[in-house]
Amino acid sequence: MPTLNLPFLGHGADYNPDQWRDRPDILEEDVRLMKLAGCNLMSVGIFSWTALEPEEGRYDFDWLEAVLDRLHGAGVSVFLATPSGARPAWMSQKYPEVLRVRADGLRNFHGERHNHCFTSPVYRGFVGRMNAALAGRFGHHPAVVGWHISNEYSGECHCELCQAAFRDFLKAEYGTLDALNAAWWTGFWSKTYTDWSQLRSPSPMGEGALHGLNLAWQRFCTRQTADFIRAEAAPLRRLTPDLPVTTNLMELFGQLNYFELAKELDFASYDSYPAWHTASDEWIADVAAFNYDLMRCLKQRPFALMESTPSQVNWQSVCKLKKPGMHLLSCMQALAHGADTIQYFQWRKSRGGSEKFHGAVVDHVGHEHTRTFRDVAQVGDALKKLDGVRGTMPRVDVALICDTENRWAVEDCQGPRRNLGYIPTVLEHYRALSRRGVNIDVIDSTCDFSGYRLIAAPMLYMLRPGVAGRLDAFVRNGGVLVCTAMTGRADRDDLCFLGGFPGPLRDTLGVWIEEVDALADGETQSVAFDGVEYTCSTLCDLIHAGTARVLGAYASDFYAGRPCVTRNDLGDGAAYYIATRPDADFLDAFYRAAFERAGIASLVGGLPRGVQVTRRGDALFAMNFSGGPCTVTLPEGVDALTGERVGGETPLGLYGVRVVRLP
Repeated sequence: MPTLNLPFLGHGADYNPDQWRDRPDILEEDVRLMKLAGCNLMSVGIFSWTALEPEEGRYDFDWLEAVLDRLHGAGVSVFLATPSGARPAWMSQKYPEVLRVRADGLRNFHGERHNHCFTSPVYRGFVGRMNAALAGRFGHHPAVVGWHISNEYSGECHCELCQAAFRDFLKAEYGTLDALNAAWWTGFWSKTYTDWSQLRSPSPMGEGALHGLNLAWQRFCTRQTADFIRAEAAPLRRLTPDLPVTTNLMELFGQLNYFELAKELDFASYDSYPAWHTASDEWIADVAAFNYDLMRCLKQRPFALMESTPSQVNWQSVCKLKKPGMHLLSCMQALAHGADTIQYFQWRKSRGGSEKFHGAVVDHVGHEHTRTFRDVAQVGDALKKLDGVRGTMPRVDVALICDTENRWAVEDCQGPRRNLGYIPTVLEHYRALSRRGVNIDVIDSTCDFSGYRLIAAPMLYMLRPGVAGRLDAFVRNGGVLVCTAMTGRADRDDLCFLGGFPGPLRDTLGVWIEEVDALADGETQSVAFDGVEYTCSTLCDLIHAGTARVLGAYASDFYAGRPCVTRNDLGDGAAYYIATRPDADFLDAFYRAAFERAGIASLVGGLPRGVQVTRRGDALFAMNFSGGPCTVTLPEGVDALTGERVGGETPLGLYGVRVVRLP
């Protein structure tokens, strides 16, 4: 299988020359500016279907060939895009079945992006013919180094074609109606199905409160999207087997299970848009790092940063400019966590449309004499100095489980409070782990656990088949496991476990959860741990310590004195249970102790708050998101960006970054 294997660290942008075909002078100027900015990689052809096929069956590829020839002559490589993210108006008009049907049964009008049915054989036919034509014409063009299929796959369709496909999916999943009814507990509210034809997707006009159905539909949408990706990529792989295929994924996107989608890709690509300076940059940087680590782990190899902004976006509630220094810092963060390309949306600002004020390398003014252009050129220069990290992966001892199917179940479980805060809880644990100064893998519960020393699994409400057994084996073989409130409540169909929570993890964690108290927004309780009192919120499990040792107890309300933090020594390892959602200070103290138990050392000592460190290959990245200058203790080495020798107490300016080459 081909993968991302460029002979350089990629630097470039989404390039939309189809919008400028009436301005050949601008297209020529683009090449000059790309050279000045140190750009060597462009994504070309996204959303260009009408330009490529202005009417059914008539392809116009000459303009695209001229663009590819021009870029290749300038030493710029290309991810060639397929245009399936938005269909032309003539197709919607002649073949309305390609348009999606909403959950209320109404078919959409033509418009927007991603407004097409993944099941439609008509749409699949058009996509297949277009992609075969592109591969036949350009698959061996010297500029093309990979395929960028579609764009940010998302959404769902409820048409009759999709309903039939959903029933086929359910038959394959459950085999019989009796098995489906048992798994979904349909006896409740007399929801029992007696014929497959009665099954439909969740809808506000019909069934929406059957949790097994909701989970099955979300799995189906992922499966159907993956099947569409497989069909879309088929002609590309048949005609150009040596070119890798990818598509751009999105931040914390909960609609689709990316670990399933990634199986259809040769490498992962990601669109990253942190809202810098709209809140604490330390917090925003932690969320950005979490997403980069997740993207790296989808394929356990370097990923492409396919989209980011060199300045600001136009769709956030407040669209801040990047302050001086932030662009280089944010790009180095992506590189540190596994990106082998740094790319932007977009190269040149559009004159019209909904993203005409979205940041771009080339502004409407049209020249290089802008702060943004200088920032981009600075990144281009830095990437040339850091080419040695290309293709490398960090050594990781710590994993955090963020499971999309578990997220679906938690967000739908309707108790003990409406907003359980799964993603915020996961991010709080990620931040605490990151502050220990280590590399982190973000995985789902189906991934291999064996290579880690510590695994944090916050709020692992749903235990998919085999997961509990693998976590138990991980602990017995010497690993350290951390679980929290709302762990081990339900199986893959959201059926509650019998015999006491945390279900199949009860012996592993050594506790029994008798009750859970839900706290209102803004309400807190207290936890005493290691001689210090901390606050907690959201949920308070009332637990009994069986074989587990009590490390901390509640210090307030009627459950004061009851266990809250436990450790169960099992085999050669240990399993911790935190029975609530504690504050950041608690998590800092807790993970300090857990790391000692796991024998995990930090990359640097005395890490200041707001500074991230990551090691990739022979390069140690130290990045300052603290909001002010600081110092960090670094190992002896050479700063690859400046060439100066560093070591010991080293200054980091505001938005400063050091990349230390280690022996």
